[in-house]
Amino acid sequence: MAKARRAFLVPHLLRYLLTGMLALLPLWVTFLVFNFLFSQLHRLGRPWVLALSRSAHVAMPDVSLFLLEPEFETALAIVIALIGLYLLGWATTRVVGRRLIAAFGRMMERIPMVKAIYGGTQKVLASFQRQPEQTQRVVLINFPSPEMKAIGFVTRILRDANDNRELAAVYIPTSPNPTSGYMELVPLDQVTPTDWTMDEAMSFIFTGGVNGPDIVHYREGSKIAVPTSARKSGVNNDK
Repeated sequence: MAKARRAFLVPHLLRYLLTGMLALLPLWVTFLVFNFLFSQLHRLGRPWVLALSRSAHVAMPDVSLFLLEPEFETALAIVIALIGLYLLGWATTRVVGRRLIAAFGRMMERIPMVKAIYGGTQKVLASFQRQPEQTQRVVLINFPSPEMKAIGFVTRILRDANDNRELAAVYIPTSPNPTSGYMELVPLDQVTPTDWTMDEAMSFIFTGGVNGPDIVHYREGSKIAVPTSARKSGVNNDK
């Protein structure tokens, strides 16, 4: 009798524990994302809060101490960081702001190790803001084997020095963390374009395939036609 009850209770408990974990998982993932964002904003704004506290220490010691209260200090640091990001975004849309940022970029490019990281990041961000000329942005390629497909993002088109064949530089992000992945050079005629947007592809990757379009052009024979104007425009020579 005891064995029968135990045989019933164990699967029963495991089933509802798993159901509870799955119900909590979306909330937990959301918490982790926002916790990371707020932590970074707090780190960005905290030095300014400390500077305000030090400047008010002599004239207003009570205010200086209040600024360092953990809850208030965190909230104020996040607000200051958000205001700073807003002002930076506003400045980049003005002529003076663009010139200052360009001057800062030129200064960063003079530093040997920093140049590779800063300049490389700028080029990556710029490449994702432009549509590749010979194909769609979101594509499928044969990876990691000919029988399997992986979602990738075309960053540019280049040519093979030996036979002048067009090659696509394709970044293949990992799921659910797209900040890591693989960089592949694939012959353009072996790339299968899709009609997915960047948002749809990123949602598909973030959620492990749960969210995303229900239809995909899987076979190479079902490639989406590339506009004639794009084909005539030549190779993307962005550097």
